[in-house]
This record gives sequence, structure tokens and C-alpha cells, in this order.
Amino acid sequence: MSNLGGFIWSIADKLRGPYRPNQYGNVILPLTILRRLDCILESDRDTMRALVAKESNPVRLKLEIRKATGRSFYNTSNFSFANLLKDPDGLADNLTDYIDRFSSDVDVFEYFDFKKEILALEKAELLREVITSFKALNLHPRTVSNADMGDAFEYIIRKFNEAANETSGDHYTPRDAIRLLVDLMFAEKDGDLTEPGIVRSLYDPTAGTGGMLALAEDHLLEQNPDAKLSLYGQEYNPQSYAICKSDLLAKGHDATNIAFGNTLTDDAFVGRKFDFCMSNPPYGVDWKQYAKAVNAEREKAGAYGRFAPGLPSTSDGQMLFLLHLAHKMRAPSDGGGRAGIVMNGSPLFNGAAESGPSNIRRWLLENDLVDVIVALPTNMFFNTGIATYIWILDNTKRPERKGFVQLIDGSSFWTRMRKNLGAKNRELSQNDRDRIVRLYADYTDADPGHSRVMRNEEFGFWTVTVEYPQIDEDGKPIVDRKGNKKPDPKKRDTENVPFTYGGSTAGVSDESDVIRSYFRSEIAPHANNAWIDEKRTKIGYEIPLKRQFFEYVPPRPLAEIDADLEKQAAIILNLLKEVEE
Repeated sequence: MSNLGGFIWSIADKLRGPYRPNQYGNVILPLTILRRLDCILESDRDTMRALVAKESNPVRLKLEIRKATGRSFYNTSNFSFANLLKDPDGLADNLTDYIDRFSSDVDVFEYFDFKKEILALEKAELLREVITSFKALNLHPRTVSNADMGDAFEYIIRKFNEAANETSGDHYTPRDAIRLLVDLMFAEKDGDLTEPGIVRSLYDPTAGTGGMLALAEDHLLEQNPDAKLSLYGQEYNPQSYAICKSDLLAKGHDATNIAFGNTLTDDAFVGRKFDFCMSNPPYGVDWKQYAKAVNAEREKAGAYGRFAPGLPSTSDGQMLFLLHLAHKMRAPSDGGGRAGIVMNGSPLFNGAAESGPSNIRRWLLENDLVDVIVALPTNMFFNTGIATYIWILDNTKRPERKGFVQLIDGSSFWTRMRKNLGAKNRELSQNDRDRIVRLYADYTDADPGHSRVMRNEEFGFWTVTVEYPQIDEDGKPIVDRKGNKKPDPKKRDTENVPFTYGGSTAGVSDESDVIRSYFRSEIAPHANNAWIDEKRTKIGYEIPLKRQFFEYVPPRPLAEIDADLEKQAAIILNLLKEVEE
């Protein structure tokens, strides 16, 4: 079924004319979901109908159906794809009846406003043709695996958005990037995950169509078929939410664990903590419209709230999700948790000392929550070629990892794709992922060309304010009534002093000694009348990952360059002579 997505996309061609390309998804996506559920229900539909005839209490009915079929959802309609087409004149009404009679946990069709589309299809005389096409598809999980179904959904969403000239970034994280994130997130817990009958929880606050949740579950079940992973997620895009929820229904999960809404303004799982958390939030997305709610929550929740450490610029909300994941990890006293998130480069270094982003990094590092950060290859995502990074957080690090962060440069580990998908022309093969996971496992023994292990305090610095005096006409410093030199605001400068300057290992607690040493060595020899205004000193943190792996390549010798130029000049002269002849 490798071409399933392409086949479903071909059905969308039937909509040309009455529908614009950006409207195709409103028809094709809900019908794909409906046909998938229809195939799952078909084998024991008679059993279900018999139970419906005997039991009128919906709570007891659900229990009886689960006992008989193993599923949490059901449908009480007399219609299905098997008989819908037998009544051409009543097709629209019968299809509506079929959708209306799903159990309450199947609310996914509301988010497509699909009843309106049924009427539109009937009016355009397309309903029968489209239903006929979907009836020919066998989407039962025995025929189409959950992974293949997920790939098909992602494919058709991307095609719809391309046709509408829109971005797919809010929906789609490449599967190869997710697999690496999952490999790293589970790496420290692999031994625990093979225990018989283990139960673990996994949460994605930006669930999209459920790709991260699905691949994480697959990874765990490959290691331990008897394990149980409870999946939780929240998604604000209606169509993505509907797809994600229907996917969990198809797998027999409790679909009420997938919530609709904006995680930043309305956390659907307040107070709940998880064993594993993962997310790929949108990059560079403005959150001004949510700022009032976020600030109000931060003020009300106080020091223990999810946004207490700081707030990023309203032009980019990635770090809000980073804080949210850190807040959602299970407490160390309860076994601890790990979290993985994919972000672009700005959370590594944006913001000056004591700005919101810097304070967030400070909180994460001073609480020893950052385990590893991996630089991914460029051109990995469908709608952007920018550099991206995987962060793994852990609140129960192994003893040898406590107080340290591992930085891995995986930007050179990629395989060229045979065919570009938007901006994506590179992918992480199994071998590429294995190399990165091996670097993580080798830790301090890993190849230093691709891995560095650094103390948390190595990312900290003080921004100090260097003052210079105002000068009078005679070239002498101007002093105030107390005899202190008056600073000249026009000459004011700042310098960043690393916590580790001069070999210090005391971090922020060694502030005065390190700054004085820096002043004596780096500033005073060049400006004997300068001084540091200690009241203006600020603490900052940044993670300059790329700088750790930078290798200086000296320029070529001038003689070598001149020789090459002479060779090229000789070639050009010979060509000109040939033209003249």
C-alpha cells in the first residue's frame, strides 16, 4: 500500500470545478477516516447491532461492546459503505445518519463540518462518485498498517497544502526526524522498557496527526510486545486533531486522551505528569494573541507554574512549549521523566542576559534538566531548509551525566533522497540514526569531532557594564560631589565574561573574583581609566553548539592563488586566440 496516499489524492481530482484545491481536504480527509473506521467495524457489525437491540443504556452498551469486540467505539446505524449506495436517492440522508450514530467518543467529523460537505457534494452531483471510490478502498489495519495509514494522511495533507500554496509546517514532522527523537528519548530507559508488563505514559502537546505518538508506541512495542503505552495529546488544528483521534480509535486506545484546544492557553491535562513527553512546535510563530492569557496564568501560578522561569519574545513561542514539556515530566520522586523536542536554532542563543529566553536556559541548566542537544542536517523539513535541533530533557540523569550537557553535531549524517519533497532533499537513514545514537551512548568516549560533553556552568556568563569617565576641556575626568568619576553614557560598553574564565569551576558563585580577574587582564591594560558598574551586572546563558565544532580553515597561500589565476588567464588567452583564428 505504498501508493495509498497517491491513490486517495487521485480521488480528490474528482472534486475539481465545484471545489478549489484548498477545499479538497474538507471532503477527502473525513471520508478517509470514515472508511478506515467502517472497515474496522465491518467484521462484527451484526454482533454490535444485536447488542444495540438488547441494551438501551449507553454506558452499559459501551461496556458490552468492548467486551464483545475489544473496541471502545461503535456505531448503531443500519448503514455502512456496504449498503449506502443501494439507495441512490437517500444517499446523503443515509450517510448523515451513519455519521450521527457513532458513539460519543467519535466526535471527529464535527471538526470537518462534514455534514455541510455532504450537502455540497450532493448538490454538485459528486457524492455517489466519491463514495463509490472510497468503497473500493480496503483500509482495514490488517491491510493498511497504522504506520502506512499515517504516511498516507501526511502525504495527502501535504499535497492539499501544496495545491493551495500553503505551508505544511504546522502538520508534518518528517518520520526520520521523529524516529531519531524517539531513539534518543528512550535510549536511557531501554533497560527498563523491556520489563514484563510495564505501563508507561507518553504525551505530545502539539500532537498534529499523531505521528510522534504512533512511532513512539511502535518503538516500545518492538522492544517489548507486552508493554502498554498510554498515549495523550492535544492539538489545536481541527483536521489534525480529527485524524490523530481517529488513529488512536483504530488502534484501540482511549481516544478521550486526545484533547482539542490550544496547549498554551488551555492545558487539557492540568496537574498530570508523564513518563515521556515529546513535541515539534511551530517555529517562529507569533503568540501575541495568546500573550494576555499566558501572562495571566504566569502571574496566578507563581514560582511553580509552567511559565515561571521566563517568557520568550512574542514573535516566537517555541520556548513556551519547551517549558511546558519540562513542567509535564514525571517528578523524580515518582520515577522521573524524559522529554524530547525539535526546535530551530534560536532557543540556543537568542535574547540578551536576563531576557526571557536567557532566563529559561538558565532555569533548565541550573536545574540540570538538559541531557543532550543534537544538531540535525539542514533541508530535513518539507517547508524549510533551516538548521534544526533535538533537545532531550531528563530530570533523573545517570550519575555520570549529572551536571553535564552532551552536544552532538549530527549535521553531516544524512542520506540524499532520490526525489525532493518540497524543501526536503535529505533524510536520516537507519545507519545515520544509529551513528548519532552511538555517539550519545559513548558519551565521554565519543568522537570529539561530533560530540562534546560540557559542564552546565560552561554555558553561563556575566554581562558586565564597562564605564568610562566624562572628560573636561583639560582632558581630566569629571567627578561628582562625592569625588566619584561621572560615567559618559556615550562611551558605555558591555562585555560577556564566561563563568569559566581563568579556569574557574565555581560558576555563578565566583562572580566577583572572576569579573575582577577579567577586568585586570582584558580591560584595564587597554583603558586605565575604565571601571565596571557592578550594579548593572547581569547573568546570562547561551548554548553555542555550532561554535564547539567550528574548525578554522586557513586561507590558501597567496602564491598558490596567484598560480591558479595565471593558469586560468592562460586558458582564456588561448581560447581568445582560437576565436580570432
